[in-house]
Amino acid sequence: MNTVRWSLRWRTLRHRTAQTLLAIAAIAAAVALPVVLLSVGGGVYSHELSSIEEAGYSISVDSAASHGISGAHNLSVAIDAISGVAAASPILSVPVDLFAPGGTVVPVLAEGVIPAAFTLTQSAADRALLPPSISLGDPEDSIHYDNGTYAGPASAELLLSTPLLETLNLSTGGVVGLSPSSNASSGSAFTIQGSFGLPPGILGPSPLFVALLPLSQLQSLVGLAHSPTGALLDSADSVQVAMTPALSASPAAVQRVASEIQKLVPYYSVTSLLQQTTEIQNAQAVITGFYVGLSSIGLIVGLLFLVIILLRRVEQERQSIGIRRAIGVPGWMVAQGIVMEALGLTVGGVVVGIAGGVTTVALLARYGSGTVSDIARLAVFSPVELGLLAVALVALALLASALPVRRALRLSLPEVLR
Repeated sequence: MNTVRWSLRWRTLRHRTAQTLLAIAAIAAAVALPVVLLSVGGGVYSHELSSIEEAGYSISVDSAASHGISGAHNLSVAIDAISGVAAASPILSVPVDLFAPGGTVVPVLAEGVIPAAFTLTQSAADRALLPPSISLGDPEDSIHYDNGTYAGPASAELLLSTPLLETLNLSTGGVVGLSPSSNASSGSAFTIQGSFGLPPGILGPSPLFVALLPLSQLQSLVGLAHSPTGALLDSADSVQVAMTPALSASPAAVQRVASEIQKLVPYYSVTSLLQQTTEIQNAQAVITGFYVGLSSIGLIVGLLFLVIILLRRVEQERQSIGIRRAIGVPGWMVAQGIVMEALGLTVGGVVVGIAGGVTTVALLARYGSGTVSDIARLAVFSPVELGLLAVALVALALLASALPVRRALRLSLPEVLR
C-alpha cells in the first residue's frame, strides 16, 4: 500500500516538475525573442545615429542622376562663401581599372576630391585613417582645373587604400596607371603619394580597393570635365558641406545654411543630417512597434500556457483547496497561493529568457558569419528596456492568474469533498 502511495506521489511530483519547467520554458522563449530583436535593432539604430552625429559634414547636396552635379568646383566656392560654412567638398566616384607594374590589372573605385575640403568634411574617426596631410600636389585642386579649362599642369598623385597597396605589393613613390577602360593607353600614370585605411563596413559590403585623387584629374580621365561639344561639365556625385565648429551643433544655423544652398541649386536635393536623424528616429519608432507586435504573439502564447498550467494545477488540487476552504482558510489566502505561483513561474521565465536572449546575441556575434556577426556586435542591452519588459510581463502574468483564482474560488465544496 505504501509502495503504491509513494509511486503516486513520485509520479505527481514528476508531472508537477515537468509542468513547471514547461511553463518557464514557454515564458523564456517568449521573452528571448524581444530581447534579441530590441537589443540588435536598438544597437543598429544607435550606430547609425552615432555615425550621423559624428560625421564631419552637416549638409549633403545630391542629384538624382549619376554624376549629376555640374559645375562642382564653382558650386563649392559659392557654398564656401555662405556664412557659417567651413568647407564644401565635391566628391566624384567612378569605377576604373588600375594597371600595376608587371601587368596586373585590378578594378578599383576612384574617388575624385578637393584634398583640403575633403579632409575638413571627414569625421574624426575617418581622419585618423588618412595620412596626416593630404595635398595630392594641389590641396585646392585649382592648378589643373584652371578656371574650367582643365589645361593646367596635373600633379598626377593619388592615395591607395591599404588593402589595395598590400595586395599588389606596392609602396609610396611607385607608379600605377588608371584607365576608364581595359585599354591602358586611354589612361594616365599616377604616383602613389601614400595610403589610407578604410572604416569597417557594418550594414553592407564596402569597397576594399579604392584610389583617392584630385577631382579635376579624375574628371578629365573619365570624360566628365567637358562634354563632347566642349561645354563645361565639371561633374560630381555629391557635395558634402561642413559647418564651422561654433555652428555645427545649432539646428537653426544648419537649416539656414541648407536653405541658402537650396537657393543656389534649386534642382538638387539638399539634405541636412538633422533631417536624416529625424528620419532614422521615425523609422526606428516604426520598427520598434513592429518588433513589439511580433514579440507580443510569443508573449501571449507564453501567458496562455501559464494560465493552462495554473488551471491544470487547480484541478489537480481541487480536493486540497476544498478541504482548506472547509476548515476556514479564507479565500484570499487560496488566491494568494495561486498568484505567488504565477509570479514565481513568470519571474523564472523572465530571468531565463533574458539570459537566453543575451546568450543568443553573444553567440551570433562570435560565431555568426559576415554581416550577421557584425550586426550582432552592435547590440545594446538597455537595462531600462529589459526592466520594462520584465515588469510588463509580470504584471500581465498576475492579471492572467485571475482566471485560475476565479476557478479555485468557485469550486463547489460539497462536490469537492464528496
